Amino acid sequence: MTSPTFPTQSGPLSLPGPVGVLEVAIDLPDDDVAALPVVIVVCHPLPTEGGTMHNKVVTMVARSARELGAASVRFNFRGTGASEGAFDNGVGEIDDLTAVIEWVRRERPGHALWLAGFSFGAYVSLRAADALQPDLLISVAPPAGRWDFGSIVLPTCPWLVIQGESDEIVDPQAVYDWLEDTGAQAELVRMPETSHFFHRRMIDLRGVVKHWLTPHLPQAAG
Repeated sequence: MTSPTFPTQSGPLSLPGPVGVLEVAIDLPDDDVAALPVVIVVCHPLPTEGGTMHNKVVTMVARSARELGAASVRFNFRGTGASEGAFDNGVGEIDDLTAVIEWVRRERPGHALWLAGFSFGAYVSLRAADALQPDLLISVAPPAGRWDFGSIVLPTCPWLVIQGESDEIVDPQAVYDWLEDTGAQAELVRMPETSHFFHRRMIDLRGVVKHWLTPHLPQAAG
């Protein structure tokens, strides 16, 4: 399968992945937003518990970046949706993410590469960040305590961690302890009265993401 070019319009596409086709969704900024030389790739939560690239937290993080001028790339990990292969417990999923990032960098050389993930997607993106070296990283509800965070090399790029304080799936204190124990240089935003899936707090999530991203915006293309 030949890799497609980066589209000039929003829509779905298929990429060759390590074990078959990867299902991808590209969204460009709206016409009333100045497009910036930046692409954000957003990783979805655990597929064995229903997580896909259409998850509302994933789409909100992507939308927040687009409203600032970024193009967004969401994709389904192997075995999810139309992506081929089978779930690989966070190992092969790193390879899937790497394939997507390498394609973005080939197609958009010189663009800033932002990386984000929610829950399991935060775990995968954290595991991959040292090798991929994104320009910044956003981790929403990183599942410390549920997955092995001991082998993670802490990011050196600007890094935002968003954690709901009423998260019923990821233990908030496990996240706080992990950040403190490792000396992680992350900006932590604790969102009170916020569950794992940010029910009734999506607009607040959008505000947090946009506020943090704004100082990191590259200059608009000339």
